[in-house]
Amino acid sequence: MSEAPVTSAAPGRAPARTARERAKARRRADLLAAAARLFAAGGYDAARLEDIGAAAGVSGPAVYRHFAGKAAVLVEILETASTGLLEGGHDAVRDLAPGAESLRALIAFHTDFAVDNRDVIRVQDRDMSSLPDADRTAIARVQRRYIELWAAQLRHMHPHEDHATAVFRVQAVLGLLNSTPHSVRRAPSDRSARRQTLVSMAWAAASAPLRPAAPVVA
Repeated sequence: MSEAPVTSAAPGRAPARTARERAKARRRADLLAAAARLFAAGGYDAARLEDIGAAAGVSGPAVYRHFAGKAAVLVEILETASTGLLEGGHDAVRDLAPGAESLRALIAFHTDFAVDNRDVIRVQDRDMSSLPDADRTAIARVQRRYIELWAAQLRHMHPHEDHATAVFRVQAVLGLLNSTPHSVRRAPSDRSARRQTLVSMAWAAASAPLRPAAPVVA
């Protein structure tokens, strides 16, 4: 099963699409998945638009029917993933009690993303700097909002800790979950086996009380 960026559903009922529109949407999704695999394997700079088309089973020029260029492909991969995480995170905690219940839901949600989108995570880690400046700023803003969503739940769990500590915890937990490009193989059986371990480790990191720093001995 190939990996692909997470997509978020639009609110409400989507209008019915024609067979041509559905085929175009599938082709676009195939191109994004192929691009994520190529960028993850060899880096953004090494992949050509023609390589992306070939990996998705279309000619190089046909890719331009969907994207203006390679940068537009990278933007869509990371923008779609970041927006999908933010919207999915809000959906995950809707109607749940703040604090532990919501945090467990966020951990489960992000773990599913992490085990199914190893390529996207690797692209995010390595190629964010290749984005056009305006797009990089906009995507970073969405990612900060996602971190704040988590931090709010951690503040409920650890009311004695300040906001900076909550953000630190979030970044540590997300770093653990986003280790999947290195810690989880592509095989569905491995993803299933590792998922609960990741959930347990993330919960331990999020819920453990922090020890006071040891005094510095001169």
